[in-house]
Amino acid sequence: MATSSTQERGLLAAAREGDEGAFGRLVEPHRRELHAHCYRMLGSVHDAEDALQDAMLRAWRGLPRFEGRSSLRSWLYTIATNTCLNVIAKRPRRVLPIDYGPAADPHQGPGEPIVESVWVEPYPDVPMGLEDGLAGPDARYEQRESVELAFIAALQHLPPNQRAVLILREVLGFSAREAAEMLDTTTASVNSALQRARATVEERLPEQSQQATLRTLGDERLREVVDSYVDAWQRGDVEAVVGMLTEDATFAMPPLGTWFGGRDAIAIFLAGSPLSGRWRWRPLPVRASGQPALAFYSWDPDEDAYLPFALNVLTLRGDRVSDVTAFIVRTAPAPDREVVARLPEFPADPLALAAAFQNFGLPERLE
Repeated sequence: MATSSTQERGLLAAAREGDEGAFGRLVEPHRRELHAHCYRMLGSVHDAEDALQDAMLRAWRGLPRFEGRSSLRSWLYTIATNTCLNVIAKRPRRVLPIDYGPAADPHQGPGEPIVESVWVEPYPDVPMGLEDGLAGPDARYEQRESVELAFIAALQHLPPNQRAVLILREVLGFSAREAAEMLDTTTASVNSALQRARATVEERLPEQSQQATLRTLGDERLREVVDSYVDAWQRGDVEAVVGMLTEDATFAMPPLGTWFGGRDAIAIFLAGSPLSGRWRWRPLPVRASGQPALAFYSWDPDEDAYLPFALNVLTLRGDRVSDVTAFIVRTAPAPDREVVARLPEFPADPLALAAAFQNFGLPERLE
């Protein structure tokens, strides 16, 4: 039987007798890492919160049957993983716009929004208290690396069981035997699934993770890059913004399915839409999904303030921006291309605002 601390045994006994407070204290140390686990499985903070709540309810109801043959942590991960697998079976996978369709013609401006919940969401790793480093000695991916947008997007391309196996083994460091017990399968099946999952994920990931890139840059150089990018946006300098991009950079804007590829296309889009001079912007540096990000606020003359518009997550290659994923929080009154082109003039969508601003503890307005 797995050993546990005297305090944990006491809480476990009390929880089995119906003490909800004891149960809360028992599971609280695991809640943040379980939330991150559900996010990796589902690609959505909103879905992760729902799944975690469901998993905690299942754990509470199933506590009398917990015999302690495994650790409490692995038992909770078993419940959370299988809860997520149930969710995955009922809804389409989440993706980034670059996986949804081909690059758009920048002369046509932003396209229509995709109303279904198909987009990967950014992860508030700092507010959630996600730690640096590996989750365990046998893990392969760092904890912050495992919430980067590219990694989460790659995971969503895996069949559900392969996704679960790769996360349990490579992110959390569980053994093949432990993963097999959690998924009610064999060690051989886990090893086979892991091999296939590795091949798929590595094919989709960049050569260097954002965590490695940020370490190479160093804090001071990273601040210089972000500050220069912010300055260029605030001056409306299209040439300066584009000059900070890689040649093959992408600019995506969920919930719009539209994305633009390459400096020239991005320059045409910027000059014709966000940096056309029709709107005033104030970017606020933040971190999202283990990456540098900018919370963009647009000026609202009626409110006499800057209001949330989009959370732009930046992916760097060296000291240049290779990808911008702008999670727009405004909603258009009609799915018409010309109406969508005026998104800064419309109100925020509550769910999008929660996912891209409120979850990050960002202010509701800037004066």
